[in-house]
Amino acid sequence: MTTTSPIDTSEELSHRAIMEVMVGVLAALFTALVSSTIVANALPTIIADLDGTQSQYTWIVTTSLLAMTVSTPIWAKLSDLFNKKLLIQLSIVTFVAGSVIAGFSQSVPMLLVARGLQGLAMGGITALAQAIIGSIIPPRERGRYAGYMGGVMALATVSGPLVGGVIVDSSLGWRWTFFVCVPLAVMSLVILQRYLKLPTLVKDVKVDYVGAVLIAIAASLPLLWVTFAGSSYAWLSWQSALFVGGTVVATVAFVIVESKVAEPIVPLKVFRDRTTALAIIASVAVGIAMFGSSVFLGQYLQVARSYSPTEAGLITIPMMIGSLIGTIGSGNLIVRYGRWKGFLVAGSALLIAGLGLLGTIDHATVLWHLWIFMFLMGLGMGMLMQNLVLAVQNTVDVTEIGATSGAVAFFRSLGGTVGVSVLGAILASSVTDKITSGLAALGVPASESSAGGTLDLAHMPPAIAGLVRTSYGDATGEIFLVAAGVAVIALLAVLFIKEVPLRTTVRKHDAAEPEGELAEVAAR
Repeated sequence: MTTTSPIDTSEELSHRAIMEVMVGVLAALFTALVSSTIVANALPTIIADLDGTQSQYTWIVTTSLLAMTVSTPIWAKLSDLFNKKLLIQLSIVTFVAGSVIAGFSQSVPMLLVARGLQGLAMGGITALAQAIIGSIIPPRERGRYAGYMGGVMALATVSGPLVGGVIVDSSLGWRWTFFVCVPLAVMSLVILQRYLKLPTLVKDVKVDYVGAVLIAIAASLPLLWVTFAGSSYAWLSWQSALFVGGTVVATVAFVIVESKVAEPIVPLKVFRDRTTALAIIASVAVGIAMFGSSVFLGQYLQVARSYSPTEAGLITIPMMIGSLIGTIGSGNLIVRYGRWKGFLVAGSALLIAGLGLLGTIDHATVLWHLWIFMFLMGLGMGMLMQNLVLAVQNTVDVTEIGATSGAVAFFRSLGGTVGVSVLGAILASSVTDKITSGLAALGVPASESSAGGTLDLAHMPPAIAGLVRTSYGDATGEIFLVAAGVAVIALLAVLFIKEVPLRTTVRKHDAAEPEGELAEVAAR
């Protein structure tokens, strides 16, 4: 085998050069993430226009999250094997195609297919953004730039519903919640083509296709189970047993395959590291808070409180402010002092407080109380989101950045996907019970349409519509209490993380790689 020099990481990029790359990466990341939240306040309108149901309401969100979740570790692994620039450009092009199809959708099934394509691309953009930043910035300096990334992620998470609400209330209509993402995606494609130059680490490539299929099955079955359990079949039934059993079998098979293949999708060795394992546990809670809050707060404000989509978006601004302060502030303080664990602990505590307080809301909660609760949750979420990735990236060499960052991103997305699906199932069940009991008190026979099967409140009798709104308002607090319980687990996880000083070099080891293992290929 021909031998070449290993990658030279002695020359650090200037701040300007890093920011040129960051602009393109962050534009792509913002576009991908905002697409998952921009529909939050548009969903009631979309569902009504396409004659959808409450179950389909949840699936419009979870389809993209599921596709993002199962594809993230695959993209992350590919980023350690192929040119990162080419892969992120491919992700952006795929995202544009999915957005255009979604905008022209004429039915819920067509929209779900488009959302799946968007999610596939979002997994690539999310994983590759983390990998690219980890490849060009030393961990000690990465806190500042990770703060920028976290700020963009927070901004996308909470500004998406506002932008979506404005679009829906305007003459443009809900279809532009998908079309509006296209110009920014194209702009990021141009910027990355101009400024991103990375060496490619070339190995004997072996893609773990079996592992990819198994991880998709293991992540999909639980979501299908909680979606249909309680309505299509009982929670304790042979159908439930098949779903749970299939999940266990797929998970065990995945672990066995990953322990034997040469290039696993998710290297099991990353779980042997204490920091990585604990950060993954905490990331699940962050995912639930990040995605669940945007989906169900938007529905609460519109359905239970009768706010317009634009008003619902404006009301969530305190959460955006909290997220920005948490992520950018903690990132800069980490760069200055080199300490990071305290921010994880404080962020977890604030997340628990915010979610716990949101668990007290009902259909008549005072608005300024809601603002305080959302601000606390956003502040905690911002302090956790990127700093968990930073802690993990500090433990590995640049050649493993993709796989380890992808593992954290995967479980954060999995937390969001499972969280939205499970919380949605809990909400639907609670709403149905409250409406059924309310109708009985009014002496009105319960029916599926009047028991939460539809969100078309405009065509309901005033008394029934009022009951539905009250039921949604009182039931929403219950799902945030569940999320707060998960956040307690995140706090316990970060308490046991051992703080390791942030290194000041991109590479973990100064020694060259074994001769012939890596070849440097100039980025085009």
